[in-house]
Amino acid sequence: MIFKRGGCVYIMTNKYNKVLYVGVTSELPGRVWDHKNKTHPYSFTAKYNCDKLVYYIFYPNIEEAISAEKVL
Repeated sequence: MIFKRGGCVYIMTNKYNKVLYVGVTSELPGRVWDHKNKTHPYSFTAKYNCDKLVYYIFYPNIEEAISAEKVL
């Protein structure tokens, strides 16, 4: 039996709600922490200070989440 892990599509923005970032992850709390703490200092979200989570939706498997992210 193969166990499939779920995933989330999420949207982050900056303090002024001027920039949007759409991402996908299987571990939302950790990923949001990464954005807030600029774990990857040269990333898009670090450059534009996207550290506010404004939306997320959970999907039962990561493949569905990836497909939904590509639509957005």
